[in-house]
Amino acid sequence: MRPGRTVLNAIAAAATVCAFAQVHAGESAYPARNVTIVVPFAPGGSADILQRAVAKGLADMWGRSIVVDNRPGAASMIGAELVANSDPDGYRLLHATSSYPGAVATRSKLPFDPVGGFVPVAMIARAPFVLAVHPSVPAKTTKEFIAVAKKRSLNYSSSGAGGSNHFATELLAQMAGIKMTHVPYKGVAPAVVGVISGDVDFILASSPGVMSQVKAGKARAIAVTSAKPTPLVPGLPSIAESGVPGYAYENWWGMFAPGKTPANVVSTINAAVNKVLASPEMKQLLEREGAEAAIMSVAQLADFLPKEIASYRKMAQAAGMKPE
Repeated sequence: MRPGRTVLNAIAAAATVCAFAQVHAGESAYPARNVTIVVPFAPGGSADILQRAVAKGLADMWGRSIVVDNRPGAASMIGAELVANSDPDGYRLLHATSSYPGAVATRSKLPFDPVGGFVPVAMIARAPFVLAVHPSVPAKTTKEFIAVAKKRSLNYSSSGAGGSNHFATELLAQMAGIKMTHVPYKGVAPAVVGVISGDVDFILASSPGVMSQVKAGKARAIAVTSAKPTPLVPGLPSIAESGVPGYAYENWWGMFAPGKTPANVVSTINAAVNKVLASPEMKQLLEREGAEAAIMSVAQLADFLPKEIASYRKMAQAAGMKPE
């Protein structure tokens, strides 16, 4: 072989090795630039508060700016579409909540793939609802509540049709064998006001949203929606153990990346978020929001999204919620 050809082959081989090394060095160096997290809700709510706290922790850890981009509208579908159609490189993420599978379940068509368009990268927190009734409802236990609901039709408020407390209440109605009338409001705060004013009989709402009214004697708390009693709302039994065996519903907050985001990037984000969640500062914040950290591995999250959407579609069909 001619010496010139040997030199050229050696140079080409060296270039290939360098390119390979650069690619893998770049992959292992995530994040190499600032990261944007889309929150598909208005500023000030639980989703926004929790994600900003996690973003600060990530920024401190990574030494990068983590931009929280609020994109409210269409029950979180506007922000979801933006992220689903983004480059799958881990630099634009979605903050998702339990309202996401509900919104998907009540829509017949979406401009993106609601399952394949995302890969879950981390869970942030979970929180139960509190079953709270107006003082005029003659029930202090779940069994008494169900007995009242079987004698006369009760009405309940929610933060809006297709929202988390709408689904949670319809699931309760299905499992308890009772019928109730849904009265949707534009947000949790007015929905709680509907209960304390006596315009509606009850609500399933987060503990921060309703327990202050319970303490003031304007509503009565009966039970929590988690499978078991929780220290987040001490002194209350679960609906499952006090009248409706098997019932369980919890809000969740998590982070998704566009589908086909590299596995090493997903693992990096997952490990970083879990580390932030383990901090005392995050624990205190979550307790104030009536939630607790939900640290999960990438493997535990693998089939989370399809199962959630399938479950919500089943609930929607049973409750007669027709897709828009």
